[in-house]
Amino acid sequence: MKLFYTPKFKDSFSQFSDKIKKQFYQKAEYLLKNICHPSLRVKKYDEARGIWQARVNRDIRFFFLIEKDIYTLLDIKHHPK
Repeated sequence: MKLFYTPKFKDSFSQFSDKIKKQFYQKAEYLLKNICHPSLRVKKYDEARGIWQARVNRDIRFFFLIEKDIYTLLDIKHHPK
């Protein structure tokens, strides 16, 4: 599997601190190795559009599509409470 970063994702990601970026990169490694890794807590976010959600930490989520052997990263943002 490979990661593809959309411009929207890159723009949102650039707003986060280095600490959050480091956490994301760790989670991205988990995603590439095992989408079922427990710390990701991957789940379907939007069934109709095929969008998935995974956790960076308690407050940050990232959203992606699965297309053949590519995870297309759509956005990263704070989880609404």
